[in-house]
Amino acid sequence: MKARVYKSTGSWYVVKPAEAAGYASDGYKPADASMNARILGKFKIDGLKSTNPIAVGDIVEIDTDSDLEQNAIITKIYDRNNYITRISPANKHQHHIIASNLDQTLLFATLREPKTSQGFIDRFLVSAESFHIPAIIVFNKCDLFRKKEEEQFKQLKGMYENIGYTVKKISVITGEGMDELKHVLNEKITLLSGHSGVGKSSFLNKIFPGMQLKTQDVSGWSGKGLHTTTFAEMFDIPGGGKIIDTPGIRELGLVDIPRQELSHYFPEMRNLLHHCQFNNCLHTNEPNCAVKTAVEEGEIEMDRYLSYCAILDSIEDTKY
Repeated sequence: MKARVYKSTGSWYVVKPAEAAGYASDGYKPADASMNARILGKFKIDGLKSTNPIAVGDIVEIDTDSDLEQNAIITKIYDRNNYITRISPANKHQHHIIASNLDQTLLFATLREPKTSQGFIDRFLVSAESFHIPAIIVFNKCDLFRKKEEEQFKQLKGMYENIGYTVKKISVITGEGMDELKHVLNEKITLLSGHSGVGKSSFLNKIFPGMQLKTQDVSGWSGKGLHTTTFAEMFDIPGGGKIIDTPGIRELGLVDIPRQELSHYFPEMRNLLHHCQFNNCLHTNEPNCAVKTAVEEGEIEMDRYLSYCAILDSIEDTKY
């Protein structure tokens, strides 16, 4: 029978049969129909080399004719609509699939305690663009904003909305913006991502009262968030929809994006590419470059162009 993967620990999986993979009666715990599953042998997916053959969100075929009670064997993976990957933490030359079959992703960011860099946001957006997954940027902890952070948020919101992204401002603590954000999750499969310490677990605890996911304070000596989620896991949202919680990501390496293609994943550059003199223009030192002209004329934000250049350099260094 068909089932959806709700949790992956790398060797065992939690799955729900397709007809049971809806909203659980208690709002967050796997329904009674959920079961542990494992794979026999190795799966090979054409065109994809990853450290994990099965990811949260995958649709699989399971065999329940097993001697192990409440367990199943995964015998097949159905084609993915999409997936998003990161560089494997163990080997920078390998991929790790974060999740699959997504409708959208929420990138949680903060301007204080800890501060999320624009560079990280832009790398994440490039990754989402490359996998054709709509991204929504959510700035949490607005209750901590002072005048400086309010001005930063206004600038970032204007910059990202001008190129087509949705930007939200919320406070999980005070509830500001929460109802509006919950609305965008309805009937969608949403990946929740961002650095540790930005409030993802606290957000989920608000959506699913009683779940009590573990949360931790930001590390005092480093100013960085502490990891609280070990494995990716999917939860059914009351009223419809699903959300996938992911371990906090400190660094997001880009996977299989050639240098010549990077500008395709910057929406503000995409429509200008055919105006460059050279088809393989990297928009750095080439003459008659439409992208550089747009930067000089203020049509493309300088901060976004600098992010592009930094990402371009990193791709060169890692030989992707």
